[in-house]
Amino acid sequence: MAFLSEGARGVRPTVRFVRAAVMPNWADLIALLLLAAVAVLIIHGAAEMGQPLARLDVEPIVLDPARLPDYALRTTLRMFAALAASLLFTFTVATLAAKSRKAELLIIPALDILQSVPVLGFLTFTVTFFMGLFPGRQLGVECASIFAIFTSQAWNMAFSFYQSLRTVPADLDEVSRQFGFSPWRRFVRLELPSATPGLVWNTMMSMSGGWFFVVASEAITVGDTTVSLPGIGSWLAMAIEAKDFAAVGWAVAAMAVVIALYDQLVFRPVVAWADKFRFEQTASQVRSRSWLYELARRTRLVRLLVAALAWPGRALAAIEWPLPAGAPRIRLGARAARLLDMAWIVLVILGCIGAAWLVGRFIATSLRWGDVLQGFGLGLATMARVALLIAVASLIWVPIGVWIGLRPAWTERLQPIAQFLAAFPANVLFPFVVIAIAALRLDPDIWLSPLMVLGTQWYILFNVIAGASALPTDMKDAARIFGISGWQWWRQLVLPGIFPYYVTGALTASGGSWNASIVAEAVSWGDTHLQAAGLGAFIANATQAGDFPRVALGIAVMSVFVIAFNRALWRPLYRFAERRLRLD
Repeated sequence: MAFLSEGARGVRPTVRFVRAAVMPNWADLIALLLLAAVAVLIIHGAAEMGQPLARLDVEPIVLDPARLPDYALRTTLRMFAALAASLLFTFTVATLAAKSRKAELLIIPALDILQSVPVLGFLTFTVTFFMGLFPGRQLGVECASIFAIFTSQAWNMAFSFYQSLRTVPADLDEVSRQFGFSPWRRFVRLELPSATPGLVWNTMMSMSGGWFFVVASEAITVGDTTVSLPGIGSWLAMAIEAKDFAAVGWAVAAMAVVIALYDQLVFRPVVAWADKFRFEQTASQVRSRSWLYELARRTRLVRLLVAALAWPGRALAAIEWPLPAGAPRIRLGARAARLLDMAWIVLVILGCIGAAWLVGRFIATSLRWGDVLQGFGLGLATMARVALLIAVASLIWVPIGVWIGLRPAWTERLQPIAQFLAAFPANVLFPFVVIAIAALRLDPDIWLSPLMVLGTQWYILFNVIAGASALPTDMKDAARIFGISGWQWWRQLVLPGIFPYYVTGALTASGGSWNASIVAEAVSWGDTHLQAAGLGAFIANATQAGDFPRVALGIAVMSVFVIAFNRALWRPLYRFAERRLRLD
């Protein structure tokens, strides 16, 4: 009995410890309340999306501030649904492009083309398709809207992840190979963590970029088909058409509240969590902070629940996924590998020629060579605007991004402001731009141009901030110890460190500026319409008129220009960054 008493006394502290570990505390209470509120909002919004399509006619969009919270919820759910699809796309397609040379030859040009296709170009051909999948339900139009937002988010994230996978520090990659990691384990343990900081910043940028096209993705007009989904974008479109400045102000205020909320509840905690994946050899002196992240770390019950739910993911990450023992290992000689690459390139080229032939046949049904020449002439005008605007934006935002990225305290303060500015739809400025141009009799070809870069210049800023934040502390300390300053500091430390990030941001900003031309080269305020000569206005007018051959021509011409620009400038810079500018 004495032995049992001793054992019982030894068990009691253990029982008390386990009970204390699982008993909820005040942090659990707050976290559970937040999770419950989010769950209720998601369920309510999802139920609204599944309503009959006829309800949009019975309950049309009204400029009543009391309806704005519901509209803001619907818009936010669409954007996060598109963001989830973009992450899935990024992890699969970008990884395949980074790991397979043959896949890269197909995927990267395809991404160049897809990022150049305007949102209206996707809506032109997808609205009918999705409405056919869910006849008589709002879900069909919701899917078309989510897909349009996806097209404004996915390409930036894919390019960022691809660039990060291609520039993993060579010494860490060599260590992983020496330890015999399988490709899957190397991806989970090295490549994905290495790419996480840059991906997080580009995810924030993509979320903000979706706001830039929120009007086009919610107030859908393709030929005779007009659908306005409840949301901030539809509200803005109606307010602009009605020349209601107060309604525009309400929309901007609602957008600011939404951005501040998801910055605090989603992105700030994710940035603080991703900070542990920075490539460092010495401890960083300053870490990103988030009150919600600290709250989650203090919880007991919630952490146990998350650990239980995350167990399958951890188990999946721990699997080595080796090749089967009997699997054949094919080793090709250099000449055979070159011949196989050439055969694959020829196959890709033949596929492109076939696609171009089909598009050409469709365009030739109602257009002539004069229309094609006109499209290329308008493309040259838009290209000149894009090149000039990207150069100016780089000169402005690279120094500012470096200054912010090297100061984590300022990064925390300016992050929500930068997100709001990046999310600020150009449509909100249309009233002031149209009134100013009309009153001062300015040239629309010149003064409408800045609208193209309003939503895309932030790709450069966010990527430069991410690059500057990822600079290893030991390198910065070494530069300070050796007295490196001025232009030498920029040339030997900062510019090489941020260059891969800058190329990703500038490439995406360039493609986004082409995309933004559809809303920047043709603007209106009520019954006042202004246009700049360019390919964006050509596509916007053709889409509104339902002229599908001209829409196809405009998209094809824009794709040709974007691919040529990327191949002549951005891709060589990518290769240079991979060869020469790595944190090794």
